[in-house]
Amino acid sequence: MFDKAKIEEIKKGVADYNSKWEAAKAKAAEKGRKLERSERFVTGSGAEVKQLYTPADIAELDYSTDIGNPGEFPFVRNVQANGYRGRLWTMRQYAGFSTAEESNKRYRYLIESGSTGLSCAFDLPTQIGYDSDDPISEGEVGKVGVAIDSLADMEILFEGIDLGKVSTSMTINAPASVLLAFYIAAAEKKGVSPEQLTGTIQNDILKEYAARGTYIFPPAPSMRLITDIFGFCAENVPQWNTISISGYHIREAGSTAAQEVAFTLADGIAYVQAAIDTGLDVDAFAGRLSFFFNAHNDLLEEAAKFRAARRIWARTMKDRFKAKSERSMMFRVHTQTGGSTLTAQQPDNNIIRVTIQTLAAILGGTNSLHTNSKDEALALPTEDSVRVALRTQQIVAFESGVAETVDPLAGSYYVESLTNQIEAEALEYIAKIDEMGGADVAVEQGYIQREIQDSAYEYQKQVESGERIVVGVNKFQIKEAPPEGLLKIDLSVGVNQAKKLKEMKEGRDNNAVQAKLEALREAAKGSANLMPYILDASRVYCTEGEICNVLRAEFGEYTPLQSI
Repeated sequence: MFDKAKIEEIKKGVADYNSKWEAAKAKAAEKGRKLERSERFVTGSGAEVKQLYTPADIAELDYSTDIGNPGEFPFVRNVQANGYRGRLWTMRQYAGFSTAEESNKRYRYLIESGSTGLSCAFDLPTQIGYDSDDPISEGEVGKVGVAIDSLADMEILFEGIDLGKVSTSMTINAPASVLLAFYIAAAEKKGVSPEQLTGTIQNDILKEYAARGTYIFPPAPSMRLITDIFGFCAENVPQWNTISISGYHIREAGSTAAQEVAFTLADGIAYVQAAIDTGLDVDAFAGRLSFFFNAHNDLLEEAAKFRAARRIWARTMKDRFKAKSERSMMFRVHTQTGGSTLTAQQPDNNIIRVTIQTLAAILGGTNSLHTNSKDEALALPTEDSVRVALRTQQIVAFESGVAETVDPLAGSYYVESLTNQIEAEALEYIAKIDEMGGADVAVEQGYIQREIQDSAYEYQKQVESGERIVVGVNKFQIKEAPPEGLLKIDLSVGVNQAKKLKEMKEGRDNNAVQAKLEALREAAKGSANLMPYILDASRVYCTEGEICNVLRAEFGEYTPLQSI
């Protein structure tokens, strides 16, 4: 991309520059002055940052093969040829709390406020396959998301919302097949066919074992459920994104940017291989795979992270899995701003953090985005704080100018160098995971967990020592009054949800329920695709807990390593 003679000339110039700068620092030190505020400059992930970047740092890059035009292999600059000039990213606000009725009100509010997609948060009992009346659910119903026990709740959740027009993302993993079945059945009752549905289920169980913890079944049957969804949706729900392979929670657990890329893509490789092993053609399902990334505070490192991930994924799908369709090679990604970066101290400061993270995701070319609210370090967000979070996206979209051209950071010596650096580190991790036998084996052996834990520990040490500044936490503190106006979920939600569930069970056809559950049990013993059986059970109002308990009885439950 650059003339070799010119590069050598630039290198000499840089060497001269560095010598002069070191001499200037030494001279200043003799007079008791410092010319730099720190002994070490690093990215948000701790990677060393040089003072000066030049064409010499990216001399080996070839524009056509390593960067390319937007919408063309290897998709570094964007998967869409015209970026955001044709259509802005989907502004998808993550929401869900209390009951289906309360969450339905929030969803309608978001749509009225300009949100272009819905993202469903489910409570912990729903995430791990328990009904609201199960003793294990006590105290958690409706707390961190909405309680969904059956098709009846799903019907209420989307009452008055056209499922043929809205795109819905559901953050659900172990029981993803069940919640997807509820959604399909709810749409059918509204006269919307599965072919019309658009949206995403997270459905990423490997990162649950490694970084989050809402798993149910052991790896093998969990992978079976995932590939069953791939196959079922390829034939019946063709516009649905069948998995959102999540680096978000890997980053929230403490990983670096390169680890987020590496471990997320390693999980993606495992899912693709598992689907191919069942006999699926890669181009039949790979175009519906999507990813979920975090956006942290280091603006340029985060933007480079997205670019590196797109290049790695494109080459992996083309070279490793022999995909022929360009759509199969596209790294399509939803982003959420960094929840773990939000502080309970001086929560208004979180608006600025989220703005920086929003810019990072947009400059990185995300396809959809959720912006966290300022009060989420303290509680579920209020309507006012949700509006500010959504307005943050809208101001960046319509007032900042960053969406006017595709990949505006391309060609930056620093950003291109960071892109290469993150790619190289991520590929090194992926190669090691391949040597171990794949992401599922690496998780079972605790390797990925240890790497994340080590990075989290190093970051926390830097915060506690003051080496890394967190405004309002370890520097620039103020005396603050206790927060007011936070959203609180009353424990009566659980009592009322259990009562509603009891009434639903009494009013359904329980003979049909038992027949559908028994059919599912028999199918689970064999090798049939389980999605049709789960959908049939959903249609007669079998509950999530009933369906998951049938599968628990056949598959068992996952027990994590006692020590990692």
